[in-house]
Amino acid sequence: MISTLLRNRSGESELNASRHVMVVEDEADIRRVIELNLLAEGYNVKVAADGNEGLEVIRSIKPDLVLLDLMLPGKDGLDICREMKADPSLTDIPVIIVSARGEEQDVIIGLGLGADDYICKPFRVGELVSRVKAAFRRAENRSGNETNSSLSFGDVVLDLEARKLLISGVEVHTTATEFRLLQALLESPGKAFSRQLLTDIAIGDEVYVNERTIDSHVSSVRSKLGDARGWIRTVWGVGYRFEPEQGSQA
Repeated sequence: MISTLLRNRSGESELNASRHVMVVEDEADIRRVIELNLLAEGYNVKVAADGNEGLEVIRSIKPDLVLLDLMLPGKDGLDICREMKADPSLTDIPVIIVSARGEEQDVIIGLGLGADDYICKPFRVGELVSRVKAAFRRAENRSGNETNSSLSFGDVVLDLEARKLLISGVEVHTTATEFRLLQALLESPGKAFSRQLLTDIAIGDEVYVNERTIDSHVSSVRSKLGDARGWIRTVWGVGYRFEPEQGSQA
């Protein structure tokens, strides 16, 4: 048993050694704590203390994941996230926002700009590392589960092969979390999903998040559906269900 665990740990470390994580954080103590703990997990870590430097390094090395503070000197985190998601060479890099700004509207804005996750300060180091690992697992699952199908309801098309959301033929950017949430809802129209189930599907059951987190993701998804935003209906006391208008399924 112990030897099996050691082999698994060794294999994970070898895999992590091929992964580059960029940390953009201006508080030296927090930056160092994050860096040391990610290094202990075997990741390659680059750090930056201000937004301009951070974006420059991101563009240069194209890391596998970015941990991003919002309140940064030079260029703030929201601008960095916005520019990354507008750049075809950077848009697929997962972004986890780590910020002291924890109000619901801050979370909604961050996720709406394309961040894949949002962690509020102060945070537990173990939780942050778990979120990083979960983000990499989701990325692996996406690359290993490509299909040749799509889900279509009226002007809403979710292309499962290209991992794209199309509204009236126009691509609308979604984060990986938003895409998984949409896929679950669209695959089972009329089914009521609990918040916990949607959290497990879209974010992962390895990481604790409160219900407000999945509510923020749903709010962001609704905003991207345009006239079809009302098709994601709130089931009071339970969660959400996808209920398109009659005759909308293609």
